[in-house]
Amino acid sequence: MKTNSILKAFTLLLMSLVATTGQAQNDTGRKVFGKSIQSINPHNGLIKCISTEYEQSLQEKNPSRATTEAFEQWIAPKVAAIKNNMLTQKSVNTVISIPVVVHVIHNGDALGSNENISDARVISQITVLNQDFRRMLNTNGYNENPVGADMEVEFVLAKRKPDGTATTGIDRVNLNVASWATESSVETNLKPNTSWDPTQYFNIWVCAFSTSSSAELNGVLGYAQFPDSSGLGGLDAVGGAANTDGVIIDYRCFGSKAIANTGTYFTDYDQGRTATHEIGHCFGLRHIWGDTSSCTVNATDSYKDYCPDTPAAANENYDCNATYDSCSAAAGNDMTENYMDYTNDICMNTFTLNQKGRVLAVIQNSPRRNTLPTSPALQAPLLAQRFDLFDNVKLYPNPANDFVTINISEGLELPDSFDIYNAMGQLVNHTKVGSSTDLTANTSGLSKGVYFIKINKETATKTLPFIKK
Repeated sequence: MKTNSILKAFTLLLMSLVATTGQAQNDTGRKVFGKSIQSINPHNGLIKCISTEYEQSLQEKNPSRATTEAFEQWIAPKVAAIKNNMLTQKSVNTVISIPVVVHVIHNGDALGSNENISDARVISQITVLNQDFRRMLNTNGYNENPVGADMEVEFVLAKRKPDGTATTGIDRVNLNVASWATESSVETNLKPNTSWDPTQYFNIWVCAFSTSSSAELNGVLGYAQFPDSSGLGGLDAVGGAANTDGVIIDYRCFGSKAIANTGTYFTDYDQGRTATHEIGHCFGLRHIWGDTSSCTVNATDSYKDYCPDTPAAANENYDCNATYDSCSAAAGNDMTENYMDYTNDICMNTFTLNQKGRVLAVIQNSPRRNTLPTSPALQAPLLAQRFDLFDNVKLYPNPANDFVTINISEGLELPDSFDIYNAMGQLVNHTKVGSSTDLTANTSGLSKGVYFIKINKETATKTLPFIKK
């Protein structure tokens, strides 16, 4: 009997330790933005996200910034209307394109070295974002969850700079700083000195956060600026300013090692899901446990993330090694596969239908978000046109199977070259044109989907879509 009592007591103690693992690491005394860090990974000491601490500081610094409660009151009817449209199919679904500029902040390292990451790594991150937000079949972003959603949002590297000239969407800036130790240095130096107009570009900054044990940002993976509910105070110099709006991420968790195996990655955060998580915050999503240990759930889900289709959770999770149920009194296990939990990259593959409603509501209504889908940054610069060449150019057959031909009116000059891009903006073919026979491209090896042919003649270009069936 004594042995059984000891065993029972030990078992209860062990269960208690497991149940509190998600919160025990918070008793470290560490602070950022003047706030105690809420969650530190007990396995590796890394800090997945400090967006909540950042938002708390912005609300304190900027009295005109909406409180959490005020934001939710503002967004609730807009989310409800969108969810109703989704349920009744009153509106035609349209994929929304978001123009992205990735600011690679470095201190003079060679291209592809350390924090000055390669173009391929940046492109791999955009690829992962589109796989995740589009719930893309045959990728790690696909799921068969009944409430899993195609967010119908795609991210496109900007084609045009603020001055109207062409860009790849990758902005490399040497600020002569090896690593960034404090939130103040990021918010008052890094971001404001490199930001592009956030009404026209979604800003992502990639840098090296300091690894010094005394640095505020040591071990931080990234953080995001939550959207505004109105234009009031949007351009204030303090807290929530336009020139700090976007996502900032440590380069060691930016991009996908599976796609671009170049440079250094953090173990378990090497598939690009830190950016997916933080961009979720930028478009109005909260952590699935609502940053509260309460398991109380009411009709509006107001004690957690305002998305009733993400089951109640009392705390964050750091892996998907088991089935976790931190709110046993509420229906459903913890959704560890949700992008808004803290699990490893390989665990994540789900946004829900309710989360989709929030994201679309923010894109349609929130200042600096609602202008992104119509930004001129999505279009190539308006160069000198050669209308005699481009007026009547067509592609056939379209849809295409084994080949597609660029049809140019007889007697006109041939283009210099053409490029074929997939739907995520990746170059899949480049052809120099020497004769009319070069105007036919072999498409038999392409996967099914939408592609774009960009026709080039001196400084003029024209882009046409085609479908590979």
